Amino acid sequence: QILLEESGGGSVQAGGSLRLACVASGYTTGHYYYAWFRQQPGNEREGVAAMAPDGTTAVADSVKDRFTIFKDTTQNTLYLQLNDLQPEYTALYFCASALAWWLRPKLSASDYRLWGQGTQVTVSS
Repeated sequence: QILLEESGGGSVQAGGSLRLACVASGYTTGHYYYAWFRQQPGNEREGVAAMAPDGTTAVADSVKDRFTIFKDTTQNTLYLQLNDLQPEYTALYFCASALAWWLRPKLSASDYRLWGQGTQVTVSS
């Protein structure tokens, strides 16, 4: 089992950028998929971006022009670069992982069993 810890959230003005990081620790050897989700109060978790073990990515259409997912394998760290942030992107952002053999990365929260505690992103106008 692995542990996930997010960091990098904060408060920015509209148009600003943030880089979120998710460090995976523990027994990280395995066919793990990783993903980023966000959740606003009263809403379900929404898949933002995901990455397969081979580096294949999937990004939600709503953010594909602003968000980029990438990883540093040597540091067991997954990143989410958020650019041109807008107030509607304010949410708690989570990192998630699943040991699986999918055809492609998935963006549904129900497919992931391992979660971090989340990092808050607040965007002011």
